[in-house]
Amino acid sequence: MNRRSFSQAVALGAGTLGAWCNETSAGDGLAAATVRSNQASGTNSQTGTQQAPDRACVADYQELAKAKLPRATYEYVTTGTTEEITLRENVAAFQRLKLYPPLLTGVAEVDTATTVLQQPIALPILLAPVAGQSLFHADGVLASARAAAAAKTILGMSSGAGHSVEEVAAASDGPKWFQIYMPKDRVVARRLIERVDRSGFKAIVLTVDLGERKDADKRNRFALPEPTLRKHLRDIGFTIRDNMSYAQMLAFNNAAWDLTMSWDIFGWMRSISRLPLLIKGVLRPDDARKAVSLGLNGIVVSNHGGRRLDGMPASIDQLPSIVEAVNGRAEVLLDSGVRRGTDVLKALALGAKAVLIGRPYAWALAADGEAGVAKVLDLLREELISAMLACGCRNVREVHRSLLVP
Repeated sequence: MNRRSFSQAVALGAGTLGAWCNETSAGDGLAAATVRSNQASGTNSQTGTQQAPDRACVADYQELAKAKLPRATYEYVTTGTTEEITLRENVAAFQRLKLYPPLLTGVAEVDTATTVLQQPIALPILLAPVAGQSLFHADGVLASARAAAAAKTILGMSSGAGHSVEEVAAASDGPKWFQIYMPKDRVVARRLIERVDRSGFKAIVLTVDLGERKDADKRNRFALPEPTLRKHLRDIGFTIRDNMSYAQMLAFNNAAWDLTMSWDIFGWMRSISRLPLLIKGVLRPDDARKAVSLGLNGIVVSNHGGRRLDGMPASIDQLPSIVEAVNGRAEVLLDSGVRRGTDVLKALALGAKAVLIGRPYAWALAADGEAGVAKVLDLLREELISAMLACGCRNVREVHRSLLVP
């Protein structure tokens, strides 16, 4: 593994998910055409003035983010690794799954509420850990935390989000999970986990699918600004002197992270914190069984939104085998590729307790800040309700595999 590539991922990202439709120039053009069409119909017939179009779906927010962000930042959050095969496959796999709804079910209202790790939430959609959020909007993850709390769901905070554990904890009273990349310095790591405990987070997520090589980032020479990198390292708990140069900080960051973790890391984490532990990045049933044997509380089926090793299978394609391997002994969640409420329904039908979204709310954050994140969650909730009504599901417990074409 290239240490510099991994370290850059830790400092910048590692936590965003999926891509809209076929994330190519053609895909961007489709989203752009959607927005232009909406704009064309948004003229006030009385005044003749152009009105801002309503945001109708995730694709609208992607296009708005593209227009607002610098190219390098937009491509950092949107693109995938190397040929982007996995990135595109994440969305295509959802599209291949066909719904098979029964008729005349008599359902007029639905309840999207559920629980994840015994935490009641209003909808089975969580905000995934997304790093670098301060690059997308001035309020960054603080805005995302407030939007998640308002929607009564869980915020997954990336350790590289751009704000400290304490800052995010103070931003809202909503439930939060902390996603950690493991510092090589175990004293720093221990203190960080202890801070997470003290700050009232509800769980800790260890992301284990490491390494990143994204062509767009190399072409754009994408890197964190010096003040952002300095704050990130200090937020983790590293001692960074005021007179340390940018080059020195980059070198420090390159050497700061543990690339040699084994399954033993979970025993060490359990010795420090009694918070529920989740592993993120599982695609193989044997790894899922190992996680269960170690007593982990949750498994996130994920290929990191196509930002890691290209050529891996879509997360949704691997979900059924992971659910079977776990056999109810831990909660299984799904991320990568979720763009519509029907995607949420399909994941629930295949056994996921809930899904996590990354790019959708990162685009919305860039476009409209807290209001954008809140709106994306609301749009997905509306789409999920519509899908549940069409399938005759009064609540998420009634979403089952028979709703999918065999």
